[in-house]
Amino acid sequence: MSLRIKAIIFGATGMVGEGVLLECLGHPDVEQVLVINRKPCLRLHPKLRDIIHADFFDLTAIEPQLAGYNACFFCLGISSLGVSPEVYRHITYDLTMNVGQLLVKLNPEITFCYITGAGTDSSEQRRIRWARVKGATENALMRLFKNSYMFRPGFLQATPGQKNVKSYYKLLGWLYPIGRALYPAGFCTSQELGRAMINSVIKGYPKRILEVRDIVNLGKA
Repeated sequence: MSLRIKAIIFGATGMVGEGVLLECLGHPDVEQVLVINRKPCLRLHPKLRDIIHADFFDLTAIEPQLAGYNACFFCLGISSLGVSPEVYRHITYDLTMNVGQLLVKLNPEITFCYITGAGTDSSEQRRIRWARVKGATENALMRLFKNSYMFRPGFLQATPGQKNVKSYYKLLGWLYPIGRALYPAGFCTSQELGRAMINSVIKGYPKRILEVRDIVNLGKA
């Protein structure tokens, strides 16, 4: 009998999170999806429930509603462009760890799947700031959770029907088949990413950090 997934998704109104949400809603082994957002996700589905909550640094008001889940797909994040180092670390590291620490307290066996990025620096020593901060976040999550996977997608092809697609992805979408053919280590689809996250909960994976080739492999139906 397959594991029945009850998942929490953070960041479902972004491009990556929306793609993961669509895979969850269509997957037979996902029976419940709770979306935590600052604004409505504007989707209706029998599996789906959403909570509108403004402050992810203070989840006290919704804490009782976060118990009883066995997966978290954390797709929330910001670009490092145009923000100070302090703000970027506060959102990327501090916010993620605040959510993680609460979830592991409420659901000790939960599998935490974190969307990071290709080029993340696990050593936390290189010069690129965002890569160091993402690496520090990955490392802290892997220490915190017994079951956790860090997903590092490269260029993503959006799922048909997605509403939240970045404008430059729309403009450059025609490049995806070429890039996938010439450099498969840098290109995957939102469908592969979502399926890989679901499969990591159901059957695990030998690596805790998944690069694009791992995502494609684990995302096979």
